[in-house]
Amino acid sequence: MSSTAADAVSWYEDMSPGSGGLAPRSWYPASDAPRVSLNGEWAFRFSPDAGARDESFARPGFDASGWRTVEVPGHWALQGAGGAPAYTNVVYPFPVDPPRVPSENPTGDHLLRFTPPAGLPEGGDWVLRFDGVESCARVWLNGQELGDFKGSRLAHEFAVGGLLGAGENVLAVRVHAWSSGSYLEDQDQWWLPGIFRDVTLLHRPRGAPRDFFVHAGYDHRDGCGTLRVECEGAEGRILVPELGVDAPAGEPVTLPVEPWTAETPRLYDAELVTPGERIALRVGFRTVAVEDGVIKVNGRRLLLRGVNRHEFHPETGRTVDARTMRHDLVLMKRHNINAVRTSHYPPHPAFLDLCDELGLWVIDECDLETHGFVDLEWRGNPVDDERWTPALLDRAERMVERDKNHASVIIWSLGNECGTGRGLSAMAGWIRGRDPERLLHYEGDLSCQDVDLYSRMYPTHAEVELIGQRAEEPWGDPELDARRRAMPFIMCEYAHAMGNGPGGLSEYQRLFERYERCQGGFVWEWIDHGLAHPEHGFAYGGDFGEELHDGNFVCDGLLFPDRTPSPGLVEYKKVIEPVRIGPASRPGAFTVTNGYDFTDLGHLDFLWSHEVEGVIVASGALKVPELAPGASAEVAAETAGGEGVWTVRAVLAEDTAWAGRGHVVAWGQAESGAPRPPAPAAGARPVRGAGVITLGPGVFDAATGAPVRLGDLAVEGLRLDMWRAPTDNDNGAAWQPDERYGVRWRELGLHRMRHRVDAVEAGRDALTVRTRVAPAGSDLGLRTTYRWTSAGDRLGLTVSVVPEGDWRVPLPRLGIRFGLPAAFGRARWFGGGPGEAYPDTRAAAMLGLWERDVDALQTPYVRPQENGARADVRWAELTDDSGSGLRAEGGTPFWFTARRWTNERLDAAEHLPDLVAGDRVWVGLDHAVQGIGSQSCGPGVLPEHRLHAAPAEFSFVFSPLG
Repeated sequence: MSSTAADAVSWYEDMSPGSGGLAPRSWYPASDAPRVSLNGEWAFRFSPDAGARDESFARPGFDASGWRTVEVPGHWALQGAGGAPAYTNVVYPFPVDPPRVPSENPTGDHLLRFTPPAGLPEGGDWVLRFDGVESCARVWLNGQELGDFKGSRLAHEFAVGGLLGAGENVLAVRVHAWSSGSYLEDQDQWWLPGIFRDVTLLHRPRGAPRDFFVHAGYDHRDGCGTLRVECEGAEGRILVPELGVDAPAGEPVTLPVEPWTAETPRLYDAELVTPGERIALRVGFRTVAVEDGVIKVNGRRLLLRGVNRHEFHPETGRTVDARTMRHDLVLMKRHNINAVRTSHYPPHPAFLDLCDELGLWVIDECDLETHGFVDLEWRGNPVDDERWTPALLDRAERMVERDKNHASVIIWSLGNECGTGRGLSAMAGWIRGRDPERLLHYEGDLSCQDVDLYSRMYPTHAEVELIGQRAEEPWGDPELDARRRAMPFIMCEYAHAMGNGPGGLSEYQRLFERYERCQGGFVWEWIDHGLAHPEHGFAYGGDFGEELHDGNFVCDGLLFPDRTPSPGLVEYKKVIEPVRIGPASRPGAFTVTNGYDFTDLGHLDFLWSHEVEGVIVASGALKVPELAPGASAEVAAETAGGEGVWTVRAVLAEDTAWAGRGHVVAWGQAESGAPRPPAPAAGARPVRGAGVITLGPGVFDAATGAPVRLGDLAVEGLRLDMWRAPTDNDNGAAWQPDERYGVRWRELGLHRMRHRVDAVEAGRDALTVRTRVAPAGSDLGLRTTYRWTSAGDRLGLTVSVVPEGDWRVPLPRLGIRFGLPAAFGRARWFGGGPGEAYPDTRAAAMLGLWERDVDALQTPYVRPQENGARADVRWAELTDDSGSGLRAEGGTPFWFTARRWTNERLDAAEHLPDLVAGDRVWVGLDHAVQGIGSQSCGPGVLPEHRLHAAPAEFSFVFSPLG
């Protein structure tokens, strides 16, 4: 390639996938051929634009002593070496003028001087491999240009045997942030240029294969597997010692085997032996097919309990090490997740090895998304422009060839949110020709003309039910419509896990279990992409001064950025648990249902306990038959009967690769005997004094009727509360067709309610305070009456609420709130726990006795919002270190929150450090709260979980403690 100025610009802007590279091939972690890692410190020079024409840095004698260093793999912007991260969801952060990109194109020149280790073999060839570079790279070795490439999340190799010296070598790489390839990589993530995956030298001995393809099918009818290994470029034999296999490559061998599934990830150690190289393999036997309109593996229907996974680390971006990958997959397995969609590109190849080992189904997605063209009505979309087809085919080929030998990969995905076009059809045709043994996925074409399954993002529950009945809206082409209706259905994205939520998971799961066609889906997504930031804690879009950005839409995961599980992940684990444990007709009896796809329950132990007011009074082991998948049985504890809470847990009977013996896989509860409401507090008479009214242990302001003290405990600001800091799901997305309640609440002024006192009446046996609560500028209001009574040292409160006006939106919450001194920061309650719950996110709330510091009741969403409610609470206590404090009991189960700031301060915060503890603990006791939904990208709150304005009455009894 010429190094003229014109060519230096054109290479990264032309539509070709690159030049000078080798054909793609399989990745494998182990063989007897040497490999040399080139990861580590590289010299680095940053330029804010692509105008630099100086390529002298690629010559061996170049003096780079004045350059700084960066770690490779890594992103230079996260190492303070130039530029800054930028986040967009859909829009391109540069003018859309394909294939051209701006001259203001951040550029990183990378330089490594290295000497190969002594003792490396002579002969053969050497290959230089890049596993991931964003967005393009131009490569030189010892002053000789090797070529260039695009396709950021794909592997690229160059033959370097003729250039590699035994002494010092100089590897030079120029990386541009933007290229024509950027138009194909608009993937809802941080734009982060750099060499972010491994760089490796691989020896290719004479007689080594160029590539190989492992085919390992399984016939569930006779229990036999058929192994055939294609070996390209060399003669070879396949050895599987455990099975006694020693056969020529290319010849099929059929024999009894144990199949591979995500539940039982059985791998056989094997070896491909060629004259030049011995390659270690791990073979899993399985067959995937669509039969009778259902995805089946080894003859059985799958139910995908999945997540979408971007590669992300809060400090290193898309550079994720093997330990973190394993940590993620162990967390998935521990939370009953059985499937991963590699959104929206192939992952680091080691990740798929771990999926094989630990057991997860994988949709492997191509490095392709052109979502930014949607705002242009798809004008100029590369997937419908034949000039781009070579680049699209290159990406499909690199994905399939690299990952084709993984048992975990059962579906190839053409890409994400690319509209429709001829290029996608060309990719589908190539993949089918190369690998007909796997299924093909693409969501963006509702005709489903190029795929094997019907896939959607964020359909409503009602639509999923219609699809389950094969009664969905027809497609225009009758032939394609009939073909689509015969297909299995998955949701490649659903339940948007942004902030507090997602809600509605249980309702989706019941549909998956009810309709055979509905085979589950993939929650969006696995982890919040909050980047570590010295001021904000974790940064999101806009925190780096981006011209265009999508705010905290990048924080929409089931893990917080530091990989702490969110309440959403805990809820998801409960919703998708593979064993259903529900109450039977008599106390202490349960129905146990096996929800696994392949295995019986022999790997689990079942334990029961009987608690009264949080105290275990009996426990033991429960005998459960080894039920086949789908089977149920009724079982009972040995000492069934009595009131209280019965709990059954299904736990691992033995250690596994992802959790130890005793790990809880599933649980169920039943309550025998209704919750006992507190005895009414009545009988004492209010007494007026100097500016106050005294009623039993309570002291009230005579003018407002608000309590100021309960016994020796100061109480502040007790009043009706209906506001919450809107969640991301409350606020919804701008494109949502349904009403976005968070926006409407603020428009109505529910965040600035005014409280008018109409009467303070000290009667014979009660203090009655009549008020009206309403927003400014509106005739809407809530006529609210507080009736206080007392008996002994107990104070009773009954709140009656009557809406006035035409309320057309649900309320955020309905209850009371009040402040206590900051010292009363220890919470204890009997009710749902240990984590937060809301009406449509409460499956994981276990009824019991719980205790936490108030600080631990908060959920640290990256963008602060409503959080921390505990469900189904019977009583709650706030105490100081001495045990003094306040106890509140509900006439009916209630929702409990406690935090060191008001809802208004929570609403005003943009990042967690904005929340500073004050001199009060603010306590919320709610009669009802609005559900959460998933409207930050998906459906809103289901009707049964909405809090409509209606007359309500609720009561509490307060007692001083200590």
